[in-house]
Amino acid sequence: MRQYDVNNAQWFKSSYSNGDGGDCVEVAYDFTDVIPVRDSKVPDGPVLVVPAAAWAAFVAGIAG
Repeated sequence: MRQYDVNNAQWFKSSYSNGDGGDCVEVAYDFTDVIPVRDSKVPDGPVLVVPAAAWAAFVAGIAG
């Protein structure tokens, strides 16, 4: 499995996040073939790396 260095990635928090640090995710778009995803409340925690095509299908599916 390929390793991705996400230490210097630029993370974007969900627009549904509230100022109280509500439940949400952050994603990084620094890579062309994958989308790293993490819990915004635990930025030093684990990162899920999702193939870009799967992420696009997920987003399209929840957007309706």
